[in-house]
Amino acid sequence: MSEQAAVSIPQGLVEAVRGAKNVAVLTGAGISAESGLPTFRDPQTGLWEKFRPEDLATPEAFQRNPKLVWEWYAHRRELMGLAQPNPGHAALAAIERHAATFTLITQNIDGLHQRAGSRNVLELHGNIARTRCFEEDTLVESWSANGEVPPHCPRCGGLLRPDVVWFGESLPEETFEQALEAAIFCDLFFSIGTSGLVEPAASLTEVARRAGATIVVLNLEVEPLASPDLYQLNGPAGQTLPELVRQAWQGEV
Repeated sequence: MSEQAAVSIPQGLVEAVRGAKNVAVLTGAGISAESGLPTFRDPQTGLWEKFRPEDLATPEAFQRNPKLVWEWYAHRRELMGLAQPNPGHAALAAIERHAATFTLITQNIDGLHQRAGSRNVLELHGNIARTRCFEEDTLVESWSANGEVPPHCPRCGGLLRPDVVWFGESLPEETFEQALEAAIFCDLFFSIGTSGLVEPAASLTEVARRAGATIVVLNLEVEPLASPDLYQLNGPAGQTLPELVRQAWQGEV
């Protein structure tokens, strides 16, 4: 894999990763795209090509046509269930094993980080594998399989929805507070596969920078840069992160 590394790894970054005690990582759709998952704004295909994602991911859309929204998320859940963690996910799990404290903050809803072995994961936008009641806003583990679409809450009879954050909804407050704390107290902060435009998650990188952390930005749209407190790496996470891990810990993948 090292022969295929997307970018050369600055030696200063290798040393920063090797010496970091408190690491925080923010990931976005880019790292999951390398597992074959379309990003949220990629063109829809098949039955869904006439819909914009924004028309299927709001509370208003669910109230207007709950069956349509449920079936779209069932389609996405199937795609995500078939996807496999890629070497970028595995490399982040390896970094976690070496750090004294490690917090992985993700905007993704696919659960791939956990499947790759990451343990301390904060899901800012929820997880598509979970379900909650639209009325009570509580998680629901099981319900009657009577063919209703969407199914109904066994407690109150309300409609069930995926446990994800829709447009117009706030991030889970406690989860974001934990993410903010991780950004404030880390000495190394990664921003991987995210545009850095979606607030409030985008602000975490700036919070970490102001608190004195070394910042690493890895995506396909940045200009390469290497300085003692900011590294910008242009390349795919699935090639770059494993190479970084190898160089930091002498061969470990």
